[in-house]
Amino acid sequence: MSSKQRLSTSVDAELVAVGREAVAQGQAESMSAWVNDALRLKADHDRRLRGLDDFLVAYEAEHGEITDEEMREAARSARGRAVVVRGTPGTGRQGTVRGGRGAA
Repeated sequence: MSSKQRLSTSVDAELVAVGREAVAQGQAESMSAWVNDALRLKADHDRRLRGLDDFLVAYEAEHGEITDEEMREAARSARGRAVVVRGTPGTGRQGTVRGGRGAA
């Protein structure tokens, strides 16, 4: 196990409430464990974003800057390949899920 270091910090009240609820529901061993997990997730997220940024810099150095039109075309293409698992395609409205239950 890694060594631990005590930390004193101010946190938004609503986040404290969410953390306490997670502990109460058994989703975290303690508030410290919940905060530690959140910090780890944030660090991993930031590392991935840096990796994506590095990839894009290298890609654009080789192929040129990605244009707004290329981004729009990629988004159109992705939407065209998307599989609707809930709701009605193209309406943005939620439908019912198998079993007759409404969308969550």
